[in-house]
Amino acid sequence: MTKIKTLILLFIGISTFSYAQNCNCESNFQWVKKTFEENDAGFKYVVDKKGLEAYNTHNATFLNKIKNAKTDIECTQTIYQWLKFFRSGHIAISRNENQGNSQTQNVQQPASPTNWETVKIDSKKFEKYLNSKKQADIEGIWETSPYVIGVKKIDNEYKGFIISAKGLENWKPNDLKFKFSSDKKSGTYYLRNKNSQEIKDVELLGNNYLKIGEFTLKRISPKFESDKDVEQYFKSISTQKPFLEEINNSTLLLRIPSFDGSNKKFIDSVLVANKQKIESKENLIIDLRNNGGGSDGSYSNIIPYLYTNPIRTVRTQMYSTKLNNQRMLDLYENYEKYGISKEDREYLKKAYDKLNSNLGKFVTIQGNDDGEIISEQKLDKVLPFPKNVGIIINENNGSTTEQFLLAAKQSKKVKLFGTTTMGVLDISNMYFIDSPCKEFKLGYSLSKSLRIPDMAIDEKGLQPDYYIDKSIPDYKWIDFVSGILNAK
Repeated sequence: MTKIKTLILLFIGISTFSYAQNCNCESNFQWVKKTFEENDAGFKYVVDKKGLEAYNTHNATFLNKIKNAKTDIECTQTIYQWLKFFRSGHIAISRNENQGNSQTQNVQQPASPTNWETVKIDSKKFEKYLNSKKQADIEGIWETSPYVIGVKKIDNEYKGFIISAKGLENWKPNDLKFKFSSDKKSGTYYLRNKNSQEIKDVELLGNNYLKIGEFTLKRISPKFESDKDVEQYFKSISTQKPFLEEINNSTLLLRIPSFDGSNKKFIDSVLVANKQKIESKENLIIDLRNNGGGSDGSYSNIIPYLYTNPIRTVRTQMYSTKLNNQRMLDLYENYEKYGISKEDREYLKKAYDKLNSNLGKFVTIQGNDDGEIISEQKLDKVLPFPKNVGIIINENNGSTTEQFLLAAKQSKKVKLFGTTTMGVLDISNMYFIDSPCKEFKLGYSLSKSLRIPDMAIDEKGLQPDYYIDKSIPDYKWIDFVSGILNAK
């Protein structure tokens, strides 16, 4: 199943079949609605669950909103909100760039004001003032790429102003980037395009990190002693590649930011380089925070370190339509372009033939037509180390990451720590297709898990064994998990 699903999870964009229309907002909406109703694997499941009357009401409400959309962006956002009737994940609308048609040309871009507020400050005096500080606070010079930002308390509020903004012509030195009240409970942050975003929380993390809503700034000046836990946290959260390190004599930390197929070689490389170390330590912490998924094959070589007993995986079914099956044919015909081996190419052709002979049906393409709804993974041995595995999860874990957690939590070694995951797995295997005028791509799903409705995960998520509540800051999570695993 792992290998098969890895192939299925490739995202392919193709043009749809001919669909004559004028490509205004309403006709685009009608195309999305028709395409989704006829091809999405979760459409009927949700309508049956919520009721046809609720769906009809939803359509009427959104058709009125569509007719009143003033710009392309508003239209696209409204269509996306229509899609959210079905689920919160594995749906997408993304605009194609530089199409040159009239619809795209009507997009209204945010204006860059000529009278933008500035913070007038003497840079030399400001630096001298900062260097005189004996204790870390919010004032300072901070970095969050591509910006270098100064923060100064002026009257009863903190103001962040641009020192430099590499590559951004609309941001000039001394331009106001954000401001918030001295109690740190309210304020405004200006995005790259100078649109405003409300600030609801500001937090100084350790001495050298400033968290403003969803943005995190690192201190450049003045220099203060670093906090080990905070530095570890930001190393983990900001990395693009997996890594492994020892956090104490008995515990290793394996950080995996993504299970994207392109990351598999890096994950496997870390595992190979640290094989002896992993197999000699009592505890292993796997930090998956913000890992949104990828391909099942990316985690296959982690399983032996978790394994204690056969792992049962409930199979999925592909919804067979002419449009959906075109994806499988495209993979088969252009296998070299997608990096698919000749061996796997033959599987794709068999899968395409099986799907095409069962149009309008849900088809299981895994296995050998044995009729089983599950596949079972059995390994030859159980490794004595690691003895305990703690996996850190949060609300940004979805899709393949949730599939990995379903497998991992069957092990007697494994406990999950953190908060409930995203809940986007039951309807999956996304497919992206161009709209008729190629203005945007619609993303919908091709498969449905045989787990549902008995063990639905969509809109629910997977819960941790150990809930990490808000009294424990994010940068203390690893330390918290280590404490539980090392408790005697």
